[in-house]
Amino acid sequence: MRLSDFDFALPPELIAQEPAPQRDRSRLLVVERATRRFTHDVFANLGAYLRPGDVLVVNDTRVIPARLRGRKADTGGRVELLLLHDHGDGVWEALLRPAARVRAGTVLLFGEGVLRAEVCARQAAGPVRVRFSPPDIYPLLERCGEVPLPPYIRRPAGSTPHDRERYQTVYAAQPGAVAAPTAGLHFTPELLARLAQQGVRRATLTLHVGWGTFQPVRSEEVEAHRMEAEFYRLGEDAAATIEEARAAGGRVVAVGTTTTRALETIGQQSGRVVASSGWTELFIYPGYRFRVVDALITNFHLPRSTLFLLVCAFADRELMLEAYQEAIAARYRFYSYGDAMLIL
Repeated sequence: MRLSDFDFALPPELIAQEPAPQRDRSRLLVVERATRRFTHDVFANLGAYLRPGDVLVVNDTRVIPARLRGRKADTGGRVELLLLHDHGDGVWEALLRPAARVRAGTVLLFGEGVLRAEVCARQAAGPVRVRFSPPDIYPLLERCGEVPLPPYIRRPAGSTPHDRERYQTVYAAQPGAVAAPTAGLHFTPELLARLAQQGVRRATLTLHVGWGTFQPVRSEEVEAHRMEAEFYRLGEDAAATIEEARAAGGRVVAVGTTTTRALETIGQQSGRVVASSGWTELFIYPGYRFRVVDALITNFHLPRSTLFLLVCAFADRELMLEAYQEAIAARYRFYSYGDAMLIL
């Protein structure tokens, strides 16, 4: 399968640089797979397309202020650290820039020295491991760190305090992600309450979105790509809610590609949804057989990306390319702060 088959031209002005003024006033393109019909709407009207008995599955990961700007203790040279994975006891995997001439043992200072990190190990390329002092860095990240906005959001001043609220879902609870599960950014507490009133149930899982979400597919042969591992967890109550909905004929509506990958990872094990946790490297591309997810809420993704390949697997490539051209013609806003699509 060739990566070039999943390319499309996107006018750069359609890449959203700021969120919509109101979360649920983002536009919504509804795609019906059976009829291949498109409907243009706004996200606040999502309930018109869901039924009592459906279960909405959301990812409650919380984006941490994972970008740290500081200096080397010995030379004062500027450094930037992007946190990736928490390995416990203050040890983190991270991307370091610039990485040249930084040896194991180098001490890095952040936030006027209130947070220190020693480089434990490094490779010729790729992530490094650092040990922080103090080891519990989460409270200090709020003071020292920045929201790691995606590279296609280009602002001279970088992220702002406004992004700390808007690049976060309203139900975010479990810190650990370096990127937001962006399909969930459109929900408001009021919309969630209306959905509950009409009989749409909600289940929550956690998948900490990692740096692999920004990594391009570098091989022209799709099957050769390997996903970065991401941690997920689904509790017993959520698993029971999903299975009860399935047994009663309700649809499993996944909010985002991260939720989809977690659910399908679990479903591959037995075909059922059970409480589970672990690391997933599941790469979903056309030809994949979905076992759990019946409907998908998602944003508009980069061409040639693993996320676009996933939606093409869910709906089929030709229909998704047609839907994206429909969105481009209608001037939808793309990527993390952009508009949404519901695939039924």
